[in-house]
Amino acid sequence: MKNMLLAGAMALALVGCGEKPAEESASTSSPAAETTADSATEAADAPAARSTDDDTPGVSISSAPGVAFDYSYAFRLDDGIISKVQQEHAEACEMLGVARCRIVDVRYQLNDEKRVEAQTQFKLDPGIARRFGADAIASVEKAEGVLADASVAGEDVGSQIDASQQRSAGAAAEVARLEARLKAGGLDKNERAEILGQISTLKGQLGDERATRKNGEARIATTTVVFNYVGTGGLPGIGHKNPFADAGETLMVSGGTALSFVLTFGAAVLPWALVLGLLILIWRSNAVVALRRRVGGAKPAPDTPAG
Repeated sequence: MKNMLLAGAMALALVGCGEKPAEESASTSSPAAETTADSATEAADAPAARSTDDDTPGVSISSAPGVAFDYSYAFRLDDGIISKVQQEHAEACEMLGVARCRIVDVRYQLNDEKRVEAQTQFKLDPGIARRFGADAIASVEKAEGVLADASVAGEDVGSQIDASQQRSAGAAAEVARLEARLKAGGLDKNERAEILGQISTLKGQLGDERATRKNGEARIATTTVVFNYVGTGGLPGIGHKNPFADAGETLMVSGGTALSFVLTFGAAVLPWALVLGLLILIWRSNAVVALRRRVGGAKPAPDTPAG
């Protein structure tokens, strides 16, 4: 009896997880999949991840139905750590399985300034996109890096799909009307050719609308998440923890303040200094002239010879 109750409880648990694809549910029965699930559970329960999740921008998919979201994060790390952290994020995606996470692009380069720049793009199940970003932030902070920027962009694809369906309904009704006109007969050759051309054009529009809706549904079904990694160029410390960055910023601010003071003081004093210098120059010139006159007037009379 206990075995039957246990089996019933397991069946209810599987029904509760009905959102997972059939092949994914089957794969979780293997030992490797169980290990992956345990690791994912431990990562979700990690304190660092929980504390970071509250700071991660994100929108619940239940509060924004039909909206396709794109997440973007920028991390600042020591150059030598970026490849390791990038690999950790890729492995986290692989653990989720291709049904829930796929890596679509990976880039790593050393720029002309000898600083590492890297990027990894993912396609994720919308329900786990925010959590995936929070775990990534936690791993970056564990590597003594910081989150430099984060943004979430959304597009109302659901409304576009509804509009496409309305256009398709109108085109389909027009095709039906034109085909009924053909069946009614009584058309000459030119009229028949014109109606056939209109039907062909409308059917082409129907095909384009179906493709548009298919692309929109695919966008809603997956969320794009992009991680950008930027190195520090070898400077110790990251962001606000970087003493050289703080010193450089302080130097720039102090230098700018000093230069502004010098320019302001010079603009205020220079005209008066020029006037004062001109007055001193005039006074000195007059003094020299007066001195010469006094010296010239004080010359002794020439000696007269004795008689």
